[in-house]
Amino acid sequence: MNIRETLEKIESDTLVPRAAKSAETRGRDREEPEDDLRPSYQRDRDRIIHCKAFRRLKHKTQVFLAPEGDHYRTRLTHVLEVTQIGRTIAKSLRLNEVLTEAIGLGHDLGHSAFGHAGEAALNKLVKGGFDHYRQSVRVVEKLENDGQGLNLTVEVRDGILKHSKGQTGELLRTRPKSRALTLEGDIIRISDIIAYVNHDIDDGIRAGIIAENDIPKSVRTALGQTGVARIDKMVRDAINATLRCDYEAITMTPEVLGALEELRAWMFDNMYLTPAIRGEFEKAQKILVALFEHVSAHPEEFLDTTSAEPVDRLALDFLAGMTDRYAMNLYAKIFLPKAWV
Repeated sequence: MNIRETLEKIESDTLVPRAAKSAETRGRDREEPEDDLRPSYQRDRDRIIHCKAFRRLKHKTQVFLAPEGDHYRTRLTHVLEVTQIGRTIAKSLRLNEVLTEAIGLGHDLGHSAFGHAGEAALNKLVKGGFDHYRQSVRVVEKLENDGQGLNLTVEVRDGILKHSKGQTGELLRTRPKSRALTLEGDIIRISDIIAYVNHDIDDGIRAGIIAENDIPKSVRTALGQTGVARIDKMVRDAINATLRCDYEAITMTPEVLGALEELRAWMFDNMYLTPAIRGEFEKAQKILVALFEHVSAHPEEFLDTTSAEPVDRLALDFLAGMTDRYAMNLYAKIFLPKAWV
């Protein structure tokens, strides 16, 4: 028995029956030899960490565009916080912690420059629209590794695809067919919002846009008076509620889920959609629209014109992969006059 097989046996012996086991994966699009050290989900996790799209997350917006302050979140720190929360829930429930980690680290690989403002701009530019969760799957299936993709397992790609909620989407999917294939995938769905509502509040307070006491009293009473307390309350609630329903689904109590819904709605009204934030978003969107039009008109300068895919699809991939600063620098190079020396 090699090391991988020993680790797979440990999973079989210690994880609950509903956990996704590495040895029972639905597989990959392309068959490949098993590793003698690492089970399948660990290999997926490692491939995500080492890919270029993951490294670019450090210069992609979470809420505040191209932040210069040292302590504002970026898309990279966001996925790390999501993954930490997800691993805590998975470990406590004796579900597959490594699968949860792989999904968490990969769930935002396709996010464009300028965060959700960039996503909204790109969504209007091509037929069929643009969603960061579909783009994240495209990154791992087609774009990374010089067009070969990362060849991840079905479970990881499914969890990435089904993590997103948007502004009005339900936090916990109620229809079984709409849920992730694994409980680990559903853990990342709820961990994502637990992370972002709390760290975005912290960033909003740091930026002077909101104050802790602005948060509705009903939310603070139900969830806690600080970010640390709120995260702890929601994580414990998800663990205990899931245990009570005997792993039927990753769930929360109505009280906590309702307070979380209220907090998310309040964040949109009092932070994400405020003039201070929206004004910068609109500037960022104009940059991406102008770049898309220019790149589409001059594909030979920017794109692989030997590809069989349409120019607008290639241009979308190019823009979606940009960091904030790359987009702004390219915009300046193309559209702003150079000072004569």
